[in-house]
Amino acid sequence: MADAAGVTVQLADILRHPEDLDKIPFLKSEFTRKKAAVDGQLKIGLKEQLEITQSGMNAIGDGQRMVNQIKEELMKIDKLCAESQNMIRDFPNINLVSKVHRNFTQIEAMKVNIESFDDRLDELARLLGEDDNDLENQPNLLSIHYGLTQLRDIRDDAMDQIKRASDTSLETTLQNHFDRLNDVVTWFDDHIGQACMNLIPLVQAGNQSMVVRLAVIIDEEEKADKKVKTLQDAQREYKDLASRFKSMNNSARQLRGYKENFLMAIDMYAQQQFGACGDKFLEDPDKLTKIMGWYFNDLFAVKKGMVDLMPKKWKIFKTYTNIYHKLMHDWLIKRIDDPDLSPPHMLGIIDWVEKYYAKMGKLGWATTDLSPQVLDNREPELIREYRQLIVKSVDEWMDRMFLTDKKAFTERIAGSLDTDEHGYFRTKTLGDMWRMLREQLLVAGESGRTDVAEGVIDAMFTALKSRQAQLQKMIDEDVARYKSANLEQESLSVFQDWLVAIANDQITCIDDKESSNQIGYLTRFQRDLEMIVTPQYIPTRANPELESLRDGFVDLGTHCIMTFVSLIFTLDLRPVLPEFFTQKWYTDFGMKRITTTFEDYLADYQSTLHHSLLDILIEELADELLVRYLLSVRNKSAKFKRGDPFTEKFKDDVLSAFDFFSKFPNFADIKAKWRVVDYLVRMLEASKTDVADVYGSFKREYWDLQISWVESVLKARDDYDKAMMNAVKSKAGEVYTERGMETIMGKVK
Repeated sequence: MADAAGVTVQLADILRHPEDLDKIPFLKSEFTRKKAAVDGQLKIGLKEQLEITQSGMNAIGDGQRMVNQIKEELMKIDKLCAESQNMIRDFPNINLVSKVHRNFTQIEAMKVNIESFDDRLDELARLLGEDDNDLENQPNLLSIHYGLTQLRDIRDDAMDQIKRASDTSLETTLQNHFDRLNDVVTWFDDHIGQACMNLIPLVQAGNQSMVVRLAVIIDEEEKADKKVKTLQDAQREYKDLASRFKSMNNSARQLRGYKENFLMAIDMYAQQQFGACGDKFLEDPDKLTKIMGWYFNDLFAVKKGMVDLMPKKWKIFKTYTNIYHKLMHDWLIKRIDDPDLSPPHMLGIIDWVEKYYAKMGKLGWATTDLSPQVLDNREPELIREYRQLIVKSVDEWMDRMFLTDKKAFTERIAGSLDTDEHGYFRTKTLGDMWRMLREQLLVAGESGRTDVAEGVIDAMFTALKSRQAQLQKMIDEDVARYKSANLEQESLSVFQDWLVAIANDQITCIDDKESSNQIGYLTRFQRDLEMIVTPQYIPTRANPELESLRDGFVDLGTHCIMTFVSLIFTLDLRPVLPEFFTQKWYTDFGMKRITTTFEDYLADYQSTLHHSLLDILIEELADELLVRYLLSVRNKSAKFKRGDPFTEKFKDDVLSAFDFFSKFPNFADIKAKWRVVDYLVRMLEASKTDVADVYGSFKREYWDLQISWVESVLKARDDYDKAMMNAVKSKAGEVYTERGMETIMGKVK
C-alpha cells in the first residue's frame, strides 16, 4: 500500500498540467521497460534460489543414504560376529579360557601396580618438590605428568572394577589407599595452573621450553578427554550397540578438563590485568591508552612468540584475541552502565574505541573479526549521554546557584551581596556561574565533537535565559508584597540593595571596555564557544542567541532600575503625590520634597550603582515623576480655578525639577520631555472656545496622547462642561497623525 501511494504521489507530481497528458505514452513505455527489467531480475533470482534449494535437498538425500549404509554395515558386522561363534568348534570353551587368562593377566598387572603405587607416588612427589624450587622452568614437568597419568589410570581402573564387582566391601579401603594421589594431583595442577597464569611472562622472557612442555601436556590431556567424551556420547546414544562391544566399555578414565582450565587461566590472567586498570582509569581517564598498553603487548607476544609453540589446531592467537576482546567489551560496558560515570570518563571511553580498533588492526584483526562490537554499537547513544551529562551538570549548577540567591534574597540574609573592585554591588554567584559555564564548555570541547559542543551550548543558552526569567519573576513577586499597604517596610533598603546588585550583574555580563582591553562575561563566552563549533553554527544559531541574551541582560537590568524607581514613588512619595493640584499644592513644596528624596537615594546608591546604569536611573526618575505629575490631575481634590495662580505654581514645580536634573548629562532629553507640562498649562488656561485648538496642537506633536487623560484635565477645570469635551472629541476626529515611536504621553493613560 505504501509503494502504491508513493507511485500515486509521483504521478501527481509529473502530471500537474493538462499539457502533461502528452507524456503518458512515453511514461507508459518507460514503466513497461522498467517492469520488464525488474521481472527479469526476479526470474534470475528465483532460478538461483531454486538451484540452491535443490542442491541442499540433494545433499540431505545423500547424507541420509550414507547413514543408512553405515547402519547396514554395522548390522552385517554384528551378524558376522554372532555367526562366527558357531563356525569354530568348542568356541564357548575357548572363549571361557580366554576370559580367564585375560582376567588373570589384568589381576596380576593390577597387583603389581598397587604394590608399586606408593613408591612411584613418592618419586613423583620428590620431583614436584624439586620443581617447587624452580617454578619458572619446572624441568620435571613432563616426567611428572607421564607418571601421574599412569597412576591416575591405575586408580580409575581399580575403582571402576571394584564398583562393577559383586562385592564392594573393599571400596573404602581402596579409596583410602589412593587418597595421597589426590594431594599430589592437586600439587601438580597448581604447578600447571601457575604456568598457565604466567604464560605471557614466560613467552616475553623467552622461556620457550617451558611453554612447549606445557602445551604438550595440555594437548595430550585434550586428546584423552576427547576420546572419553566420544565413548561417553556413544554409550549414551547407542546403549544396545555399546553393550555388545567391550571396547566401548573398558575405559574407566574420567574427563580431566585441562584444556578448559587452560582457557580459564588465560581469562583469569587477563581479568587480573583489567582489575588493576579500574582505579587508574578513575584517576585519569585521559590516559586510557597508556593504561591499556599491557593488553596489546600481551596479544603481540602471543602473535610473535607463542603461535609457533602451540598446536596449530588451537589457533592460539585467535583464542587469546577472543578472550581478551570479550573482557575488554565487558570492562567498558560495565563502566558506561555506571550511573555515576562522569563526563570526562565517558569521553575517554568514546575516544578509546577508535584507538582500540586501530591498534587491533595493526595486530592483523579487522573490525568485523572482533565480536561483539566493543561497545555494542552504543557510540551514538553514549555521545548523547555524554552531552546530556554535561547539560545535566550545567542545569544542576544553575539551579543550585539560583536557589542560593533566592534564599538569600527572600530571607534577607546579611552579607549575601558582594562588591567589585569599583565598589559596585554584585551578587556572589555571578562569577561562579560564568566560571562553571566556561569549565563545562572546555569539557564539551575536549570531546572533539562539534555536535556535542553545540548541544551543550544550546542548553547553556536556555539556562541563561531561564535564569533571567527566574530573577525577574523573583523580583516581581517580592515587589508585589511591598506595594501592599499593610506590609512592614523595614527590609526595603535590603531589597533595593538587591535590585541594584542584580542590575549591576546584568551590565557586568555585557560590559566590554575596548579602551582598557577588558571584555564582559558574555563576549568571553562567545569567544570560547566559537572555538569548538562549526562555522555554520555561529551565524545561524550562536549569534541570534547571543544577541537575544544581550538584550535580555539589558532588559532585566532596566527592569530592576524601573522597579527601584517604582518603589520610591509607591512607598517614599506616597504622602506627597496625592497633594498635587489640590489647594494644599499652592502652599506646599511637594516637588522640592520629591527631588530631595531623589538626592538622598543618589547619595546612598550612586557609588554602588554601575556608572552606565546611572543615566537610566535618572531618566526613569524623570519619566516616572513626569507621568505621575501629569496623572495627578485625577487626584481626589484636584481643581484649577480661574483665579488661582496655578500657572506660576506649575512654573515653580518645573524649575524645581530642572534644578535637580540639570546636574546630569541627559538633562537636555529630560527637558524636552517636560515640554508636555506647557501643553497641560495651555489646556488649563485656554478659553472654552480655544481648548479644542490647543488639543489639536498637542495631538499633532504627541500622536499617542490619550483622550481619557485629556478629559481628566478638562474636568479638573472649574468651568468644565460637556460642550468643551464634545469640541475636543470633534477635533480629535479631524486631526490626522502618523504613528511613530512612543512618546512620554503613551505612558499617561
